Amino acid sequence: MEHFMTLLMIVGIDIVLSADNAILIAMAAKNVDEKNRKKAILFGTAVAVVLRIAFAGLVTYLLQIPYLQALGGVLLVWIAIKLLISNDSDSHKEGGTSVLSAILMIVWADAAMSLDNVLALAAVANGDFLMIMVGILISIPIIVWGSSFCIKMMERFPVIIYIGAGILAWSAGGMVMHDKHLNFLPGIPAYSVQIGFVVGVLGMSYIANQFLKSRKK
Repeated sequence: MEHFMTLLMIVGIDIVLSADNAILIAMAAKNVDEKNRKKAILFGTAVAVVLRIAFAGLVTYLLQIPYLQALGGVLLVWIAIKLLISNDSDSHKEGGTSVLSAILMIVWADAAMSLDNVLALAAVANGDFLMIMVGILISIPIIVWGSSFCIKMMERFPVIIYIGAGILAWSAGGMVMHDKHLNFLPGIPAYSVQIGFVVGVLGMSYIANQFLKSRKK
């Protein structure tokens, strides 16, 4: 019964965490032409799964590396901004984004997010590698289906792209605040820092896009 409850918790956490990966892959693959879009989604999912398996095997070692989780959060902030800037500048280009550039963006972001995902799963599973693997396998259909669904919704309602970037920024703030090696913000609620990350990402993306538009005039 205890194992069953642990598995249920892992499934629930993995659904939430895999949604982040799905949004990320959708944002990176949205401007790829439809012929190659599925390739980008499947490759992004494969990278996410491989990285999670690798991180799961090294989770004890990874936890000992100072500031690794915080660095992953900073990387995710840069990726969220880059995706928003790319969306505004690439969406009007003939042919859109190349498959290679989308895949590279997915690889970088998956590296950051898969670390956070595995650390969360490892905490719930108490380091049980088999349980972590079950959680990883469950994430595959969620990411594939979720990415395709998110792309369709983003094409229909472009504002969802900014919501997606906000979710990535929120996750990044959580990664920074939950890094055990950081103690420079004692007593400050994690959500207040996460809100700051969201505002910062959306604000910097807006400024960067306005600057790029002014240069084109």
